[in-house]
Amino acid sequence: MKATVQEMLARIPGSPSARYPLGEPFATAFRRGTMSVELYAPRGRDLQTPHTQDELYIVTAGRGEFLCAGARTAFSPGDVLFAAVGIEHRFENFTPDFATWVIFYGPPGGEKIPAQT
Repeated sequence: MKATVQEMLARIPGSPSARYPLGEPFATAFRRGTMSVELYAPRGRDLQTPHTQDELYIVTAGRGEFLCAGARTAFSPGDVLFAAVGIEHRFENFTPDFATWVIFYGPPGGEKIPAQT
């Protein structure tokens, strides 16, 4: 299976919805088991809310700031960012060309990490 940034960008914006009246800012590339891969390219403002799975973001274009659990981190192409299940996070102050792969994985509620001894 293969997906390219160009293919996915051509599918964004997606269908309008109550949350995204101008069209969904993401396109799903593929799914397998608990994992799904999307390209996410919000325009203007990031409206996402916490998700039910852990997430990895791999920035493909643009620059900005990633706010996650109250911590602000600058990002640029090639950076990898993580948001644990249920944690408040969003992209802010991003350039108009911003796009990132997002990989959702694991069971709803996140992976269970054993306590460290």
